[in-house]
Amino acid sequence: MSFNTNYQCANDPAFNNRVTACCAAEGRPNPVTAADQIRWPIASSADIAAAYASAVAAENPNPGGDESVITDQMILSAVQAHPTP
Repeated sequence: MSFNTNYQCANDPAFNNRVTACCAAEGRPNPVTAADQIRWPIASSADIAAAYASAVAAENPNPGGDESVITDQMILSAVQAHPTP
């Protein structure tokens, strides 16, 4: 896991769409804004960062959108651990 990989994950459109969908499912007001406010700590959380880095190393073309790389449960747990300001 590197800062570069964390940056890639935090800026991965498919990953961000999944975080936004999770925020909506969790009932956060304005899920787009909520996801944008917490995407960096979520992308940097240990399990997500490790999974994303592994997928990048394996040349997965869609690491942020591949549910076998980063599961919905991983995203849900991270979203629940990071309240929006």
